[in-house]
Amino acid sequence: MEYIAAKQDTTKDNKIFIDEIQDIFRFEKALRSLQAEGNYDIYCTGSNANLLSGELATFLSGRYIQIQINPLSYIEFLEFNGLENKNESLHKYLRYGGHPYLKNLQMTDEVVFDYLSNIYQTILLKDVIVRNKIRNISFLEDLSYFIADNTGSLVSAKKISDYLSSQKIKSSNQVVLNYLQYLSNAFLIHKVKRTDLKGKKIFETSEKYYFNDLGLRNSMVMFKPDDISKLIENAVYNQLIIWGYKVFVGKYDDKEIDFVCKKQNNVLYVQVTLNLTNEKVVKREFENLLLIKDNYTKIVVSLDDFIVDSYKGVKHINLRDFLFMDLDRL
Repeated sequence: MEYIAAKQDTTKDNKIFIDEIQDIFRFEKALRSLQAEGNYDIYCTGSNANLLSGELATFLSGRYIQIQINPLSYIEFLEFNGLENKNESLHKYLRYGGHPYLKNLQMTDEVVFDYLSNIYQTILLKDVIVRNKIRNISFLEDLSYFIADNTGSLVSAKKISDYLSSQKIKSSNQVVLNYLQYLSNAFLIHKVKRTDLKGKKIFETSEKYYFNDLGLRNSMVMFKPDDISKLIENAVYNQLIIWGYKVFVGKYDDKEIDFVCKKQNNVLYVQVTLNLTNEKVVKREFENLLLIKDNYTKIVVSLDDFIVDSYKGVKHINLRDFLFMDLDRL
């Protein structure tokens, strides 16, 4: 406050930029005081999902705009790195993710994953361990690895706890839930809840988790060709978030809809698969969507270079085209 007062110029509009504001004690009162003076345009960054909750929301209610900054989209990744939209570029995006600084690095596993591993460790230490006063660091690391290895799979706190117990790692379901929330608050992972498309209710158990950045995920468990289906699904989820959708996992009787996406009065249903290798796979992926009896857009996304004609009104889109397309074209 003293520094800002000393730098203020009453003859001009003053702009204040504060990085990692959550590290400043009682920052919300300082912001409210500066705002009350009316001569400042204030920009703050923070790396915690709870930044605009609690006291800050009370002090600044209705007086701020929140902008969530995502990793680079596929289109931005191409622009940043001067790449053409082709399969080789898509594979680099799925492998290395959308961290902007990759522009300055040699695109090799040794260089990129070493850099991203350091980023991951920094986030884990500063934004998770220190912020939440975690003592059982090895358990947190094991939990993070489990989520990375099970990206896009339905998991519950009990399932995770049971698995870790089988590895001689003891912890309660509540600790698992708390640690998962800490990882979510630090924007490492996103929790996606399930919704019953018939009963219109949200399930409180068994969610899916996706990584905010594919490269960070791959730096933890190392990139494996067998993981390509997980990465495709994660990439589709991230694009839906970039487009501004609120995303759920859909359940219709005993069938699963990968993504139920809602924004204002619009709904989009998305199935994701590696490829449509035969008629059985085609029928499974498309028929699940056809169970939903409404007129909202339904699409299947896959890595196939060939495109299946519209199947009873359900569109098929190649992953590269999906990530590169304008939302208005859906």
